[in-house]
Amino acid sequence: MNFIFKKITIRRWPLCCLLFFWSACHEENHYNTRVASVVDSIKDEQVISVALDSIYTNEKKVAQGDLIMRTGRDFTSETMRQLSITDKTYSHCGIASIEHDSIFVYHSIGGEWNPDQKLRRDAFKIFCNPFENRGFGIYRYRMSSEENENLINIVKKFYKQEIMFDMQFDLASDERMYCSEFVYKAVIKAFGNKISLPTTTLNKIKFIAPDNLYLNPNCTEIKRVIFNKK
Repeated sequence: MNFIFKKITIRRWPLCCLLFFWSACHEENHYNTRVASVVDSIKDEQVISVALDSIYTNEKKVAQGDLIMRTGRDFTSETMRQLSITDKTYSHCGIASIEHDSIFVYHSIGGEWNPDQKLRRDAFKIFCNPFENRGFGIYRYRMSSEENENLINIVKKFYKQEIMFDMQFDLASDERMYCSEFVYKAVIKAFGNKISLPTTTLNKIKFIAPDNLYLNPNCTEIKRVIFNKK
């Protein structure tokens, strides 16, 4: 899947150039742009306020071991969404863990968001924050208390091992894992390999797309939140 990130790198440069020249050619419209920006800023603040309330409210619905999905706003996230065949809503995922009355999400992420490339542990509010995301989803696997405990132990074990993000999207290797691969392998291990989750194949390469994780009989949707439907 390395071709995806090569494509991202190639396309970002001309986009930046286009934005630069666009701003340079529209300096004479500075006043109108400024007025529009004030209006847009107010609307953005309203959207953010509602989104934050939604995060606080729905955080109470999160249980130990839940699958947390989110939709990023950046170009890379938009690309990741396209890897899903059936539901292109989400771009990233993690597993929730309740620790000392606080909810954290363990997840694997790379790029500018995580320079050291190591598995992350972020507060639920940070993971879903509306400044960088368009929404989030809460999903729950049908598992026993023992399997749920296994899942959390496996996730924390991966975290202690400082598993790095897999830029090659190599599903065969466990030394590095990309976001959906991390969740996929943790869940499979938690069930003792007694279940199978779907995979996706593109250009003869098998990988785990975001929708593979929750569009299956072993998973139930608890809540889906979209911050701004426009």
